Amino acid sequence: MRDLFSFPNPVNEKASRVVAGVVAATVLVILATGWYWLLIPLTYGFWARLLTGPSLSPLGRVAQRVIAPRLGPAKPVPGPPKRFAQGMGTVMSTAALILALLVRAHTATDVILVAFVCAAGLESVFALCLGCKAYKQLERVGAVAPCADCADISAPLAVAERRAA
Repeated sequence: MRDLFSFPNPVNEKASRVVAGVVAATVLVILATGWYWLLIPLTYGFWARLLTGPSLSPLGRVAQRVIAPRLGPAKPVPGPPKRFAQGMGTVMSTAALILALLVRAHTATDVILVAFVCAAGLESVFALCLGCKAYKQLERVGAVAPCADCADISAPLAVAERRAA
């Protein structure tokens, strides 16, 4: 059970970018069609990835195990900033879901969704993770615990290699 509620460290950046691409595409569909019900699986995915990494996220599992390996060698990046970014996505998707389906405030929902497209698009296309950037800024001011792995990714890489062997 403890392994279920863990987040990978390191994270394959290629898998993260695939997930971000699907998130951006899903949000664009919502904005274009008004199918706000798509916020339900989108929000579930963020909660699943935040709490369990890819374990309970169908998109996370497919991105990690099927798509990312076909994109070439893994590109490991530290997990804590990526988990923080998932937390930001969780807050945004949950807020959008509540605004759209419970409050029916579609203009406010659309504002959040436009921000989502920008953030997910930057991650997917340019490997620019706004959540990771925010994590580093919060780390500098002491608002979040320092990420030792961010300075030296070799320790979590060794653990990941031992698990794979």
